[in-house]
Amino acid sequence: MKKVFTILAIVGMLFFVTTNIQAQSEKAKTEKKVQKSKKADDAKELSFHQELKKRFVEGGPAFMGIVLLILILGLAIAIERIFYLSFADTNTDKLLNEVEEALEEGGVDEAKELLRNKKGPIASIFYEGLERMDEGVDAAEKAVVSYGNVQVGNLEKNVSWLALFIALAPMFGFMGTVIGMIEAFDKIEAAGDMQPSLVAGGIKIALLTTVFGLIVAIILQVFYNFIIAKIDSIVNKMEDASISLVDMLVKYSKK
Repeated sequence: MKKVFTILAIVGMLFFVTTNIQAQSEKAKTEKKVQKSKKADDAKELSFHQELKKRFVEGGPAFMGIVLLILILGLAIAIERIFYLSFADTNTDKLLNEVEEALEEGGVDEAKELLRNKKGPIASIFYEGLERMDEGVDAAEKAVVSYGNVQVGNLEKNVSWLALFIALAPMFGFMGTVIGMIEAFDKIEAAGDMQPSLVAGGIKIALLTTVFGLIVAIILQVFYNFIIAKIDSIVNKMEDASISLVDMLVKYSKK
C-alpha cells in the first residue's frame, strides 16, 4: 500500500508541475500576443502631421480651403512685419550720441550727412527735423512730430489686415459648422428617423471646420500680439529720442 501511495503522490506531483508549466506557457503566449497586438496598433497610429492632414481633408475643401488661405495670408503679413520691425529697431542712445558729436564738430550739415547713411524711422525723423533747423527750433520740432506720425503709420502698415484675419478664421469655421449641422438635419428629415449613424459623420465634419478656424485664429493672435508689442516699443523709443533731439537742438541754437 505504501508503494501505491508513493506512486500516486509522485504522479500527482508530476501532474501539478506539468499543469503549472502549461499554464505559464499559455500565459507567456498570451502576453506575446498582447504585445504584438499593441505593436500593430501603435504602427497603425498616425503621426500628428498625418492626423492633422487627415482631419483637414475630412473637413471638406470649401471652408477648410478658405481657412487655410486665411492662415497663409496672415502668416505672410506677420512675417513681413516682423522683418520690417526688426530692421526698424535701432539703438537710440548710440544714435543720439553720434548726432550730438556731429553737431558739435561740423554743425547741422555734418549731422545730416551722418543720418543719410543711417537706416530706420528714428534716423529719418532726425533728418527731417534737421532739415527745418534753418527755420528755427519750433519748425524743427513740428517737422519731427509730423514725420513721426508718418513713421508710426509705416510701422502699423497691414497690421489691421492681420486683425481682420484673426476675426475671419473662426467665423468661417463656425459658418462651416452651422452649414454642416443644417445638412445633417436635412438628412434626418429625409430619412424620417433619428439614426446616429446617419448624422454622426456630417456633424464630425462640421465641427472640424470650427476646430481649424480656432487653431488659425490662435496662431495669428500670437503673432499679432508680438507685432503690437514690438511697435509699441519702437514708438516709445521714437518719442523719447525725439524729445532728446529737440533738447539737443535748443542747446545748439543757443551757442
